[in-house]
Amino acid sequence: MGFLLRKSGYLVAVAFLGLCAFVILRGPQGMPSLIEKRKEIQAMQELNADLQNQIEKKRARIERLKTSEAEQELEIRERLKLLRKGETRFITPEAPASSAQ
Repeated sequence: MGFLLRKSGYLVAVAFLGLCAFVILRGPQGMPSLIEKRKEIQAMQELNADLQNQIEKKRARIERLKTSEAEQELEIRERLKLLRKGETRFITPEAPASSAQ
C-alpha cells in the first residue's frame, strides 16, 4: 500500500510540474514573448548594421574632404552656391510631382 501511494504521489508531482511548465511557457511571459523579443533583437541588429554602414560612409567622406582640395572646393561651391568667373548657372523651376487635371 505504501509503495502504491508513494508511486502515485510521484505521478501527481510530475503531472503538476508538467502542468506548471505548460502554463509558464504558454503564458504572457512564455514562448510568444520570447519569439517577439528575438524578432525585436533581429530588427535592432539590422538597424544597427545600417547605421554603422552610414557612419563608415560619412567617415570616408570626411577623410576625402580632409585630403582632397578638389573635393573641398566642390563642397564649398555647392554649399555656398559660388561660381567661378565665366561660369553661368541656370536655375530651372521644378516640375510638379503630379499633374492634377
